[in-house]
Amino acid sequence: MMFCRAGHISGWVAAATIAVAGIFLPADADAGMGYAVVPTTIIYPGDTLSASQLQEVEVTNPNLSGDFAKSISQVEGLVSKRTLLPGRTISVSGLREPYTVTRGSSIRLIFSLGAMTISAAGSPLEDGATGQLIRARNMDSGVIVSGTVLADGTVHVRAK
Repeated sequence: MMFCRAGHISGWVAAATIAVAGIFLPADADAGMGYAVVPTTIIYPGDTLSASQLQEVEVTNPNLSGDFAKSISQVEGLVSKRTLLPGRTISVSGLREPYTVTRGSSIRLIFSLGAMTISAAGSPLEDGATGQLIRARNMDSGVIVSGTVLADGTVHVRAK
C-alpha cells in the first residue's frame, strides 16, 4: 500500500478539474455577452428615440434574454409604444416605425389600373406607417376606401 501527501493529491484534482472545464465549457463562456441599449432619461409613449437619449452598456447578467436592442442604430428614429425607464433594457417589440400619415390629415389617394391613373384628395381614418394598409375617405365622393401607405405620404388604393 502507498501513501502520499493530501496536498499533492488536491493539486492534481484541481489541475484535472481545470482541464476538464476547458474541454467541456464553451470558449466564449467567460467572454463578454455583448451590449444592450438603455435610455439615459425617461422616454414616454409616442416619443421618438434619439441617440442623445440612449447609451450602450455591456451585458453582465447571464440570465438576460429576449428581444432587447443591442445597438443604438437599431432603435434610433423609432417611436416608443410604452414608457422606457433609464438604465433598463429596451425591448424591440415596444417600438414602432414613425407614422407616415396621421388620422385627419390631408393626403392624396391614387388608383392605378393599367395605363389609367386616378388621383383624388383624401383623409386617412387611421394613422399609418409606410407599407401599412389603412382606410381613408375620398373627400370628393365621401366613399371609404382601403389602400397602402407609400413613403411619400400618398395612399395607393386597391381595386375590389
